[in-house]
Amino acid sequence: MAQFALVIDLNTCVGCHACATNCKEWNTQAAFGPLSDFDPYGREPQGVWYNRIMTYEMGEFPNTQVFHLPKSCLHCQDSPCVPVCPTGASYKREQDGIVLVNYDDCIGCKLCSWSCPYGCREFDEADKVMKKCTLCIDRIYDESLPPEHRKPACVLTCPAKARFFGDIEDPNSEVYNVIKERNGFVLFSDAGTNPGNHYLPRTETKVHVDEHLLKHDNPLFLEVLRRHHVGG
Repeated sequence: MAQFALVIDLNTCVGCHACATNCKEWNTQAAFGPLSDFDPYGREPQGVWYNRIMTYEMGEFPNTQVFHLPKSCLHCQDSPCVPVCPTGASYKREQDGIVLVNYDDCIGCKLCSWSCPYGCREFDEADKVMKKCTLCIDRIYDESLPPEHRKPACVLTCPAKARFFGDIEDPNSEVYNVIKERNGFVLFSDAGTNPGNHYLPRTETKVHVDEHLLKHDNPLFLEVLRRHHVGG
């Protein structure tokens, strides 16, 4: 059975949020929208996002790293959100493995969100139903679009080309091969959900900092030199 999914290169993602913004733009006006916003320009904006970017800082100065983790519905092959739905509103399509929500049947009980180990379900306070990433199903099957545009909005907009889309079960697909060649992995593999979405691992790069490039007026300059000379 086909399993459409995203593959995200964590070594290339720069956390620019272009994918999240274009996702919001497309899905707010498309067949599975609108996506609500409450106080979008205020101090505490709230609303529905299908795609969120989480950023983490690791290490101790000056040996620090920044890590970006884009996350949306993983379209699990053993989706725990489907069997818990009391109305059958959450379902997985046999033809492509995409997990969707029928808004007409959803009663907003949030059982699906509690069963999702990844926290990828969003409750729309305006419509009182659960919403989630659809892999832009209204784009990828739209034959009025040029073939190269029949991809999720997040994939099309990524400036770093960190996102791939396709059938991860098809040995002839780009996503199948990039997972095999670059050791793609899934989140929480021990959760038993068998996610469709995969990630490509980061590789650590050592950068040598020449002392003449350091700014002497930096209040941390002496600390940088000390750590540089003692090896960090």
